[in-house]
Amino acid sequence: MGRSLRMMVGCIAALLLAGCAEDWGLDQHGRKVTAEQLDGQWLVINYWAEWCKPCRTEIPELNQLSEQLNGTGAQVLGVNFDALQGGDLARAADAFAIRFTVLATDPATRLELPRNDVLPVTYIIGADGRLRERLLGEQTAAGLQARLAHWQSRE
Repeated sequence: MGRSLRMMVGCIAALLLAGCAEDWGLDQHGRKVTAEQLDGQWLVINYWAEWCKPCRTEIPELNQLSEQLNGTGAQVLGVNFDALQGGDLARAADAFAIRFTVLATDPATRLELPRNDVLPVTYIIGADGRLRERLLGEQTAAGLQARLAHWQSRE
């Protein structure tokens, strides 16, 4: 096989494999969250629970941040700490007026996130899927925007 043919076969194989990335599961509305939607994006992942009072005041800040990040190559995602599923997850997300995507499947294993028993907690994940920072406690949109900008400027 000639060198150019080997290169072409290698390129085609790489393209096929890139299209086979594992999806992220379902969101709070039961819609599939595809790899195409999230892979290559900066992610701000927030863990929340219904019983967490600071989470209640933090959600509007995360909604605001999500709107600010729209179309910038970064997204806000939520994960329910108590692993609520289906209708329970949808009801809890609605009760909190969450306007960003809440993942029904915890991405901690996929992203190699450290275990955390304190809420709220927010992780900043680079476009390469690697953890950049873990932030404990209630966050603001402005503070998260600044931390995200800090990490993005180092790329």
